[in-house]
Amino acid sequence: MNRRDFVAGAGALTLTACATRPATTDPLVFAYFITGKGEADGLKLATSDDGFTFRTLAQGRSLLVPQVGEKKLLRDPFLFRDGATYHLLWTTAWEGVTIGHATSADLIHWSPQQAIPVMATIPGTRNCWAPEAIYDPRARHWMIFWSSTVTGRYMETAGTSESDYNHRLWSATTRDFRAFSAPQPLYDPGFSVIDGSFAHAPDGSLHLIVKDETLAPPRKWLRSAPAPGPSGPFGPLSSPFSPGWVEGPMTARIGDALICYYDMYKDGRWGAASTRDMVTWQDVSARLTLPPGARHGSLLRVPRRLVDAIG
Repeated sequence: MNRRDFVAGAGALTLTACATRPATTDPLVFAYFITGKGEADGLKLATSDDGFTFRTLAQGRSLLVPQVGEKKLLRDPFLFRDGATYHLLWTTAWEGVTIGHATSADLIHWSPQQAIPVMATIPGTRNCWAPEAIYDPRARHWMIFWSSTVTGRYMETAGTSESDYNHRLWSATTRDFRAFSAPQPLYDPGFSVIDGSFAHAPDGSLHLIVKDETLAPPRKWLRSAPAPGPSGPFGPLSSPFSPGWVEGPMTARIGDALICYYDMYKDGRWGAASTRDMVTWQDVSARLTLPPGARHGSLLRVPRRLVDAIG
């Protein structure tokens, strides 16, 4: 399997980017973290065969303890694959200019960790949250993207999020995860936005899912925008398809539908919605069983032999 098999680069969709591709029997792996002390505990994994009932792997122990970044945390882990190599990106601190990165061949043994200073050249940067990656087959590079507040920018929406945050999506490109382009704004929908995640609809079209981080009137819901490629241009935003006060969207193809899972953090549980056309969504939250305490993470199809080896 070559790199073009992973053009989505976002969660489970790295293996299901084409709507005509036969369904895989590989299980889903859910990469997540636990809040509180768990932010420093590191990477947790769970698995599911049906996309709804997940069981923990490795008896719930951490498979990667964070060692880099301003606060040495591991939040919002994003797991993806490039050929035979698995990559993990994560949030290293509540405030800072770095994101974490490490690689593995088996999800058990990991490379030395990097703190990638993605926003070090942008004065006024407060944070780098929820990094993800997607491969652009036309440009033949990876695009990493995340949410940042940069003091003094986008003043038209200043004060609309908690603690004077005012986020937009930023991005950089790389071919080897060693050298990176200068950071650039990726997406400004006209409001404070976090937790961007790309998904392929059942018809193969690409969509960017984002969280509206506007505090009042209460929103905090998910919307999506179509795009011909990872760098846009982005089309009109959809209507909200989730309840308010959710975060951390992650997606997987289950049968002929796309499922978007989201962390209902105020309720201490997860929700999910299913669609076949990115317009009509059905709430399927009642079918979910996820590890207790699991927070914002990502999904990826992983060969069963590797999942069995994790235990």
